[in-house]
Amino acid sequence: MKMPDEPGGIEPRLSPGWVTAQERTGHLSAADLIATTPRTPKGYRVDAGSLHDVVHVRMRDEAGTPAEQGRATILGDASGVDRVVTAETHQRRGLDSFAMRTPADQPLARGTDTGVLGATHAGRAPYETLGWNKHSTIAECNYRP
Repeated sequence: MKMPDEPGGIEPRLSPGWVTAQERTGHLSAADLIATTPRTPKGYRVDAGSLHDVVHVRMRDEAGTPAEQGRATILGDASGVDRVVTAETHQRRGLDSFAMRTPADQPLARGTDTGVLGATHAGRAPYETLGWNKHSTIAECNYRP
């Protein structure tokens, strides 16, 4: 279970058997969505589309190897960004930027102008360079009887 609070703020209120997973604490962030029409990075091909209210982006290199993926789910006035993952061999090439910007166009076309996401410690800095701002810590809680 994930809660928008510091682990120390949640722990005293947990029932017996529940603990906070300090190593999995994250960040709840939000941003205004902006249409950018990003260009596909050289050497990659993109499969982007949607099914109902879920927008997906998958990027592969020239050999067809998965390089990047991301998705956004339209939730009324907001869009939840999720599963933005870059394959280790493709990191530090600007692919995250592409995968974050590409899913924004469809939610914007449907009247959604705010994006929200849960970021790991490692993911927080790259998201902030793209205009995402932290609004809360996310404490992960696990049941361990």
